[in-house]
Amino acid sequence: MGIKEVLSLARVPSILILGVVYVAYVLIGGVIFWKVEGDLGQKDLSQLLMNKRRLLATYTCLNQEGLEAVAQVVQDASKAGLSLKGNFTTDGFWKFTSSAVFAATVVTTIGYGNMSPSTMTGQIFCVFFALFGIPLNMAVLNRVGKYMLAMERNMSDYIKKKTGKKKCTRFFVHLVSYLCGTVLFFIVPMLVFQQHEGWTYSQAIYYCFITLSTIGFGDFVADNNPDRAYPDWYSVLMASWIFFGLAWLALLINHSLDILERLNSHFKLQWCGGRQEESGPSGAGDHNPDTQVEDDDDLKKPPVNE
Repeated sequence: MGIKEVLSLARVPSILILGVVYVAYVLIGGVIFWKVEGDLGQKDLSQLLMNKRRLLATYTCLNQEGLEAVAQVVQDASKAGLSLKGNFTTDGFWKFTSSAVFAATVVTTIGYGNMSPSTMTGQIFCVFFALFGIPLNMAVLNRVGKYMLAMERNMSDYIKKKTGKKKCTRFFVHLVSYLCGTVLFFIVPMLVFQQHEGWTYSQAIYYCFITLSTIGFGDFVADNNPDRAYPDWYSVLMASWIFFGLAWLALLINHSLDILERLNSHFKLQWCGGRQEESGPSGAGDHNPDTQVEDDDDLKKPPVNE
């Protein structure tokens, strides 16, 4: 049996192992969320039912039907971005600035869910806007990510020439880049959101990650409280933070994929008794060119528009 046949057989266990690890990871996460949040959810439901009975007992003129009508008004006002705490109205969600941020959450697939188009025209436009905007966003983020990686590569080469140390230079440059990105896209926004949104530090850092990872639960959304007055630059800062933060996090994920690919190749070679594929050393034929971005000669200089 040749080397290629052995490697083909070796791929099957690796895929099965990866699938088992993936399923186990998801199930373990489900169990943890169930144990951590399940009991608290039951307590919240009991407290809400108690508050409902207390409300109906206090306002005797309010029956179940009236309570449902009040709840519907509150829900509609919340969806429209209106405040019910005072005798005033706001501009609602669909201002230009908030609409632009909404468009950014569509093309980045964050999708908080706090606001959505309700008209037929808006819904149809949203479909086509996302259909062309999502690939465009991915292409732009990929270009920005490669540019950021090229800057790291140039910095690494410059330090190598000055110091003559080659082994730890790239690791040091990547580490500094990750630390700077963490400060710029997590720590600083955390402080800004804590001040302007009134969140705790844990809630702010949680919101930062949920947003930049495009999970977008919508339980915390910045620039969304109708009872707060936000400065004009706040929406612009948010949109810029989302765009560049997504590019930086995509770069970080790209590095993680590169590490996983290298580990996969290493264990695959160990599985095959240390033999290498005919296509090149260290299983180079299996490397994904999209994840092996550091080995491209094009990264030695920033990309230019064609």
